Amino acid sequence: MAKSTQPIIMVKKVKKAAHAHHGGAWKIAYADFVTAMMAFFLLMWLISMTTKEQKTGLANYFSPPNVSPTTSGSGGVLLGTTIDKAGAKASDPRDTPWSPNRASAREVSRPTASDREVSDPAASDREVSRPAPSEQANQSAAASIRQALQKMPDYAEVSRNIVIESTKEGLNVSLTDQDGRSMFPEGSVNPYERTRRVLETLAPTLRRMPNRLSVTGHTAAARPGSRAIDSWGLTAGRAIAVREILSGAGFPGDRFTFVAGRAETEPVFPDNPYLASNGRVTITLINEAPALSPGAFR
Repeated sequence: MAKSTQPIIMVKKVKKAAHAHHGGAWKIAYADFVTAMMAFFLLMWLISMTTKEQKTGLANYFSPPNVSPTTSGSGGVLLGTTIDKAGAKASDPRDTPWSPNRASAREVSRPTASDREVSDPAASDREVSRPAPSEQANQSAAASIRQALQKMPDYAEVSRNIVIESTKEGLNVSLTDQDGRSMFPEGSVNPYERTRRVLETLAPTLRRMPNRLSVTGHTAAARPGSRAIDSWGLTAGRAIAVREILSGAGFPGDRFTFVAGRAETEPVFPDNPYLASNGRVTITLINEAPALSPGAFR
């Protein structure tokens, strides 16, 4: 039998190895990066679109409600007193009305500068950086007011309409209008129900403080061509309405110094008097020096 001359073809099987798995970690990192950039640009847009009052309202909303800016303890639960066996080391509870005799007694017991120099040479350096008594009182009052307001169920909705700031005259609590959300209906002296709830929440806290109050109404300037209104009567009527609500909620009527309407004469933004934020009703806790005792000049 003759041998076959046909060549024998051998097929070589090549095994393809699978590529190594690189993982999807880069996808997660990229998604985090895109999310962070979106959040950053959204934050920049919000900052550029908000007004000064809105920024202040946001700062007040996120400030710690249970921490008093001072070390006196007057904004805390114990109202400046202690539970030490020796008794209270600070002033009486704020529910006790303020009287000149109490103020003068605290002044007499306060150590003099010479006493501090003998007891502690560094005390005078610390005294230089200590806020003035009126500023300390304003900071404590502002903390107490914020703490009371943040207990409201709908505080988040009205927080940007409430501006609290300290001035030379005292502590201002302003109920301000914002674009799309005002505290009073247009042209009306009767506030919205949410505004009434804010005032009724403020009244007990204001009553516990020694300050007298003033209430002033303001409005934004009318744009050219808009319907003319009696801005003097409108702002005065709104201020009177605020006083009546505070009085009805328990604030003593004899502690109001004056109630007035300023119309558009005192805008928050003089460069843009038409801005809605110029319309507001401001409650001022007036800084007053304690009255001197009858024998002070004898």
